[in-house]
Amino acid sequence: MDLSKYSLEELFVTAIKAETDAHEAYSILSGITKNAFLKDRLKFLADEELKHKTLLEAEFKKHLPNIELALPEYSPVPLPEIDVSDETVPMSQILQQAMDAELAAYEFYTEFAKFVHDKQDLTLTLGYFAKMEQGHYEMLKLEMTSAEEFEEFDEYNPLMHVGP
Repeated sequence: MDLSKYSLEELFVTAIKAETDAHEAYSILSGITKNAFLKDRLKFLADEELKHKTLLEAEFKKHLPNIELALPEYSPVPLPEIDVSDETVPMSQILQQAMDAELAAYEFYTEFAKFVHDKQDLTLTLGYFAKMEQGHYEMLKLEMTSAEEFEEFDEYNPLMHVGP
């Protein structure tokens, strides 16, 4: 992913928009899933994305103090999105979209860190975010495998969704 044609402002806006959108998507998914275990994981991911957004906003203000943050409808850097608008889409497909988004976020933060190599504190933060997004990807990968295995099964076993 080549970020050299983007400004620092555009990269921050992209990151903050992506975290905002991911928080919203995971919150919606958490609210609609019947699987108690998946619900907890999605709430966790929503909370993580909100923390990332908050920290990125602080970094934006620190590194671009004279610019007012305004999130556009579409991200300056195109990244995959999680489409939660169609409730008929199987959870495994939505989780695949989420995995694609997390993997893209990992790549984005890795490249963003290279872009700001002269700002050590920001480079470390972005590198840490990249690793967290990679962890989110792995968590979603496990959930997707389970969703694929149980999508048909849970139609016949309503207790599958009972929490601990």
